[in-house]
Amino acid sequence: MLSTSCKYALRASVYLMSRIKESERSGIREVAGEIGANEHTTAKILQQLVHAGILSSAKGPNGGFFIAPGKRSVFLIDIVRLIDGDQFFFECGLGLKECSEKKPCPIHHSYKAARQGLYHEFCNITIQELAANINKGMAFLKR
Repeated sequence: MLSTSCKYALRASVYLMSRIKESERSGIREVAGEIGANEHTTAKILQQLVHAGILSSAKGPNGGFFIAPGKRSVFLIDIVRLIDGDQFFFECGLGLKECSEKKPCPIHHSYKAARQGLYHEFCNITIQELAANINKGMAFLKR
């Protein structure tokens, strides 16, 4: 499954996208609080997202992290690939190296269908869509 860091990166990206209309920048402490992560981990994740061009940052008294208005669509898979890679979507469910169509493990076919469906979803859902659901009150990031 997805690592904790990857889940935090997805949450942070969605949170910052949900604030794009307000044109406000968010500090590490704020983002960490909103996604339920510690500040150190959040800082490392936000830096990775900035280096990849998914997020932007500014220094100074009005600085912080943000997503630039007009940002191209960012798909969930973009963030997953950055943080965890995409091997999860292609590897054997039991971790066997020899698992294949010709020599399947006991759960090969059902697991393959599930992971292909999940891969399809991650390739087609954007952080913009998820942020819109938060702004409409249809979803949340923190309980």
